[in-house]
Amino acid sequence: MEDDLSLIDGLQYTLERNDFVVDNARTVKEAYAFFRANKYDLILLDITLPDGTGYDVCREVRRTSTIPIIFLTASDEEVSIVKGLDMGGDDYITKPFKLGEVLSRINALLRRSRQFSREDTILESNGITVDLSERTVRKGETELELTLAEYKLLCLFLRNPNRVLSRELILDRLWDGNGNYVDDNTLSVYIRRLRRKIEDNPDLPVKLLTERGVGYKWMKG
Repeated sequence: MEDDLSLIDGLQYTLERNDFVVDNARTVKEAYAFFRANKYDLILLDITLPDGTGYDVCREVRRTSTIPIIFLTASDEEVSIVKGLDMGGDDYITKPFKLGEVLSRINALLRRSRQFSREDTILESNGITVDLSERTVRKGETELELTLAEYKLLCLFLRNPNRVLSRELILDRLWDGNGNYVDDNTLSVYIRRLRRKIEDNPDLPVKLLTERGVGYKWMKG
């Protein structure tokens, strides 16, 4: 979803040359129509559009889908980045950007998404159940809506219960190149969002604990 014609031309050309099929929406209204009529592997969202924002689209998509979402934003201010991630985005790219970087981040996100979708087992701990074949997460009887990043983090913790996972290890396992494009602040945002969904009281977590200066630990129960 992008309305800058010069940017659209270069981005679409690069993606199609790399065997992607691309639909371009120039308004929020068009984006909703595309999303309802088609099935996509990934969404790129500009933030500022004539009839709304990428935040609006992200919020609507997250009501029904965990499809990977990357924000394209002209603002590199932390508040804009955190807002996008808190709303359900999996990554963000600030303008101006290099087309090669965009392509690398798309491929990395899709590769991780496909890796998790190929599994066919159940992970369960502390009242949290992950069906890897369906890519669904439940807290008790309630199905949770997790972004791809939150889902990947939760699966990693459930596979390594009662073990402190360093921030470096998490970045290395879940993002290419020892956490390229993902810094400590971004990881903290992902952890905070995940806690809001899985903990009864996110301010006093009992499932996902922080080992200060070391990393994070999932308490198996």
